[in-house]
Amino acid sequence: MTIKADLPDVDQKDISLQVHDGRMVLKGERKFEEEEKKEHYYHVERRFGSFERTFTLPAGADPDKVTAEYDKGVLTVHVPKPEAAKPRQIQIGAHQ
Repeated sequence: MTIKADLPDVDQKDISLQVHDGRMVLKGERKFEEEEKKEHYYHVERRFGSFERTFTLPAGADPDKVTAEYDKGVLTVHVPKPEAAKPRQIQIGAHQ
């Protein structure tokens, strides 16, 4: 399973990703400031806010194998598929 989140204007240090009890919690905070100075005016624009999103992991997913990369405002989280239960050979004994 792969999850991609577009997080423009969010610094990597402002992103938190936690896995606990079969859930993955993505939290972050956006801090953006734009300043423009011209001869006859001065303009400052600020945008900020926090967010949180919770995802349920597939049954059997190993939280220790979850990985994430952040590149150019896109967070990509990889949750490997759990290994399918392998069939187990049962020895049949003779009843005496």
